[in-house]
Amino acid sequence: MTKSIAVIGAGPGGYEAAIRGAQLGANIYLIEKDKIGGTCLNRGCIPTKTYFRNAEVMNSLKRAKEFGITVDNYQLDGKAMKERKDNVVNKLVKGIEQLISSYKNIELIKGVATLKDKNTVLVELEDGGTREIKVDHIVIATGSKVTMTETKGVDQEGVLTSDDILELEEIPESLIVIGGGVISLEFASIYQELGSKVTLLASRILKNVDMEITRRLPLFFKKHGMEVYVDVRAKEIVKEGDKLKVIARYKNKDKEIEVIADKVLIASGRGPVTEGLNLDKLGIEYSEKEGIKVDENFETTVEGIYAIGDVNNLGLQLAHAASNQGIYVMERIMGLEPDINFDIIPNCVFSFPEVAYVGLTEEALKEKGIEYNTSKFLFVANGKALSLGEEDGFVKVFSTKDNKKILGITIVGPHANDLIHEGALAMANGLGVEAISRTIHAHPTLSEAFMEAVHGLEGKAIHIAPRRR
Repeated sequence: MTKSIAVIGAGPGGYEAAIRGAQLGANIYLIEKDKIGGTCLNRGCIPTKTYFRNAEVMNSLKRAKEFGITVDNYQLDGKAMKERKDNVVNKLVKGIEQLISSYKNIELIKGVATLKDKNTVLVELEDGGTREIKVDHIVIATGSKVTMTETKGVDQEGVLTSDDILELEEIPESLIVIGGGVISLEFASIYQELGSKVTLLASRILKNVDMEITRRLPLFFKKHGMEVYVDVRAKEIVKEGDKLKVIARYKNKDKEIEVIADKVLIASGRGPVTEGLNLDKLGIEYSEKEGIKVDENFETTVEGIYAIGDVNNLGLQLAHAASNQGIYVMERIMGLEPDINFDIIPNCVFSFPEVAYVGLTEEALKEKGIEYNTSKFLFVANGKALSLGEEDGFVKVFSTKDNKKILGITIVGPHANDLIHEGALAMANGLGVEAISRTIHAHPTLSEAFMEAVHGLEGKAIHIAPRRR
């Protein structure tokens, strides 16, 4: 008998789950109240990375003289930049819509879904009316929404969310970014390069990362011209003429600072979208702040109902995590034994410089009492990085004492978000130092920095000076 599955939400987790389920022969009802692609495609990953490319071009133009090139009178057209972003998003949305329509066993339904019981979904249709859908399983993939801080004055005109800033058609002359997470750092870096005078107010720089990143990123940001305050919390936002003033206090000091800018971006994070699903009536355990409780198979406290991506309580909030959770759930529902290693999920930050990490940090290794080897290779000793003019940063690798297993990797520097996958591939497949060391890396490439860091674990790195005995 053919299984029927309702997927609520068509972001990366939802639509990829729907496609995988269809590939395996299920009848899929894919329900979406807004646009295909969810937050990632429409208001997150893709728009910000499109703007990141604009920022890269501006960075190259500002540094053109370093490369013997003179470029006069260049300027950024904010409206054209936004139009390009919209075109990229629309192209991808249409492509995914066409992909979904190519599966005859996926029915895309536009509307708002509510759970009636464990096998029934009610949909308030976009074009009017209500439809009741009977299914064998339900996958909740409703994603996340912007959350605001409790800072006084966040309702002032000119205070923006991460959704709002993507709709601007002009580059603010000055911008205060509140927050120290991925979203904050990316927007702060992007707008600094686009020409804004950016001030970053962060209680800390990123969470659960190598402390060397936390310490060094502010220095790299300042090198790019950004004003950075760490260990502070914004208390209040007030009008100061036609500008906005943010009053912030240091966490461990009885000291306040005041900064002024044209716009303020609140980028303190995102929360799960759980409202309207009728979770209480079904007895599905959840928290409005943490999300829907799931087990190791992403099943909720009600059998046959699953929650994937940002809406569950795992706190990953990564598009690629959501997609793989959705694929895993569909394969499990359809009787397969999915083999996806959820212990190895790379994290990427598109800032200047880029940051990427996977596995355990040095702090986590110490906390767990795991003995380890460590090796670090600086990009300043890599020929490709120097030729690019991007020598800031490093590759740091951790392994077990016998070098049989890679435990964690941290990369800060050029194309870190691409390089991290060499390490993730090795870790996910249990490759040790010897397996990586026997792989010849092309020269001159940035990947040689990863190779050298791994060689350093065995004491045979060519371009790392020996330690003095």
